[in-house]
Amino acid sequence: MESMRIVEANPFFYPFRGGIEHRMHITSKLLAKRGHEVTILTSRLPGTEEVEETDDGYTIVRVPSRYINIYNPPYVISRKVLDTLEDIDPDIVNYNYRWAPSFDSDVSHYHGKKVFTYHNMWGEGVGLTGRISEINDNRYRKRLMRYDHIIAVSDCVRDDLIRRDVPAEMITTISNCLETFPELSEEEGDFILNLGRMVGTKGLDYLVEAMRDVDYKLIMCGKGPESKRIAKMIRKYGLEDRIEMRGWVSEEEKERLMGTCKFFVMPSIYESYGIAASEALSYGKPIVCTDVDGLPGNVKDAGYYVKPKDSKGLAHAINDLLADEDKRKELSENALKVVHEFTWDDQISKIEKLYSSILDSTRC
Repeated sequence: MESMRIVEANPFFYPFRGGIEHRMHITSKLLAKRGHEVTILTSRLPGTEEVEETDDGYTIVRVPSRYINIYNPPYVISRKVLDTLEDIDPDIVNYNYRWAPSFDSDVSHYHGKKVFTYHNMWGEGVGLTGRISEINDNRYRKRLMRYDHIIAVSDCVRDDLIRRDVPAEMITTISNCLETFPELSEEEGDFILNLGRMVGTKGLDYLVEAMRDVDYKLIMCGKGPESKRIAKMIRKYGLEDRIEMRGWVSEEEKERLMGTCKFFVMPSIYESYGIAASEALSYGKPIVCTDVDGLPGNVKDAGYYVKPKDSKGLAHAINDLLADEDKRKELSENALKVVHEFTWDDQISKIEKLYSSILDSTRC
């Protein structure tokens, strides 16, 4: 396949870490390994270099930016995005975000071929955040239609876009998946685990409510705007002896916790895919989760499903799985089968072929 000059654009990248940034890193590394020239265009976080050559074969270019820390991720205002894109002059751009007006506008006005990767559900959010997200997505529709193609990270995201009258032929599902798989340990601790960003869409308040009826230890890892409220709920219900909030944990500690937990709990209200679920599955861990959006398609028959916002149902599911060792073993075996169904070797080939077909249509 002919080498391509590719730009992955997103207001955030390492050292800021999240699901989008992780996917960008993996795809950029694998595309570079296949001989393509890959540049990540992002905002310049304090303490980072303007241009950085990585050991993974791609280049990071960071534009001048200002941050307002009112949420996680923060609001970012960047300069020279379009000018920098035009200087790089890539064959194709893949943009990954829709809540940063400076990036949104400049990338959508790039003259060359461009793809948009849709990582979240339309209007994703709860309360005021959900209403603002819905307004933003409705306004973003006009810009979305300027792209040559849309990549959805799950069939659920693709179907949701089609319901919003985005043409089906314009959307291709290229799923998230894992690049590597861990060594499995026979060690098992006496705790269940929740890990991820502490935001309203994760349904963590329903998990705390559920733990009032569960006599077992829960470890919660992550940080975000909901952290203080969740800690306050734990104190209010006197659950400090059952729920331990660890905050942000290192990659090594995350791996240890996932490898030794009894099972993983994911009470999300929205979840377009759930990369944390895939990571838990890779350790052979069953998952108690809600039957929302992309989670059933990701977890499949390795999950014990409950309705969202149902703390009583969540408590019942957790207690059932704690009491049923045979069920846990069955779901554990299923987990290892499910997580190996998709690999990045397959998915990166789909990205290559999609980009190539978009460029070939121009040459014709």
